[in-house]
Amino acid sequence: MKKIVLVALCCLCVLAALPAFAGDLVKAYTTMEEPLAKALFDSYKEETGVHVQWVRLSSGEALARIEAEKANPQASVWVGGVGTLHIGAKSKGLLAPYNSRIAAGVPEKYRDPEKYWVGLYVGPIAFGMNTKRAEELGLSMPTSWADLLKEEYQGRIRMANPGTSGTAYNVLTTLIRIYGGDEEQAFDYLKKLDANIDQYTRSGSAPGKSCAIGENPVAIGYLHDLIKLREGGAPVAIAVPSDGTGFETASMSLIANGPEPVEGKKLYDWILGKNAQNIIAQWYVIPLSSEAEEPDTGFSIKTMNLVDQDDEWDAANKERLVDRWNNEVPGSGKLQQ
Repeated sequence: MKKIVLVALCCLCVLAALPAFAGDLVKAYTTMEEPLAKALFDSYKEETGVHVQWVRLSSGEALARIEAEKANPQASVWVGGVGTLHIGAKSKGLLAPYNSRIAAGVPEKYRDPEKYWVGLYVGPIAFGMNTKRAEELGLSMPTSWADLLKEEYQGRIRMANPGTSGTAYNVLTTLIRIYGGDEEQAFDYLKKLDANIDQYTRSGSAPGKSCAIGENPVAIGYLHDLIKLREGGAPVAIAVPSDGTGFETASMSLIANGPEPVEGKKLYDWILGKNAQNIIAQWYVIPLSSEAEEPDTGFSIKTMNLVDQDDEWDAANKERLVDRWNNEVPGSGKLQQ
C-alpha cells in the first residue's frame, strides 16, 4: 500500500511540473522589439487563455537557431524578421506551408505564393542623428547615402552587421540597387563608408538605441525603430535617404514540425487579425493587413524614393554577399562580439 501511495505521489509531482493542457501553450521566436512582443503576446493570452513562450532574437540569430534545431524544433512560430530570411528558411526546408484564410487581407506581393510566409508590415531604412551630440560636434543632418561619406562623420556612424542583422543586409542590397545592380560600385561605397563606422552591432535596432543616448551621433536603422526612440523623448532627428531607400518586409511563418502545430496556426491567424495588427501599428510601422489602421508618423511611404526591391534575389544571394562583405569591408575591431 505504501508503494502505491509513493508512486501516485511521484506521478502527481511530475504532472504538476507540466502545463495543464497541451493547448495552453505555444512557443515562438520573434524578431520584434521586446516591448512590442510582450504587448502582442500578452494580449493573445488575455483573449485566448493560451500562453506564448517566446524568445527575442535578431533575424539572423532566429534563422540560425531554427536551422540548428531542424531535427528537434523548439518553437512553432517565427514572428517578425525580414522577409529575405523567411525565404531563406523556406529554401532550407525549415518552414511549413499554411493556407490561412486571414492572410487574404495582405496584398499578394507580400505573401509567399506557396503559403510558407506572410508579410506583417514594411519598414523603410532611415538615418537617425542625436541632435545634442550633433550640435556639440558641429555635424549636419545626413539626408542621403552620399552624405554619409563626408569626412565630418568619420568614426561617428553606427550600423549593424549584415551577417547577423536583416536590417544591415537590407542596407547592403539597397546600395546595390542604388548603383543600378553594380556590385563593384556598391562594395566600393561600403569600403568608403567603413571609414566613418565606429562599430557594427549584432542587432539592427542597436545603433539607434546607442544614438538615442548619445553614444554615437549617427545611426542607420529602420524608420519605425528611430521614430519610437524619438517619441520616447530621445533627441533624435530622422531622415529617409533621398537618393533611394530599401525596406524590410517583416514576415511570419510556421516552423516545420514545431511542437504545437495546432496552437501555432491559431496564433498565426490571430496575429493577422484586427486586434493584433493595431497593436503592431502602434510601433510606427506600416502594417500590410487591410485590418490595420495606418499610424500617423509624419512620414509617408508614398513620398519616399523606394528602390525596386526583390526579396527572392536578396535571399538567394545572401550567403555570397555576406561572405564578400566579411572579407572586404569591416575594419579591424569594429565587429561587436
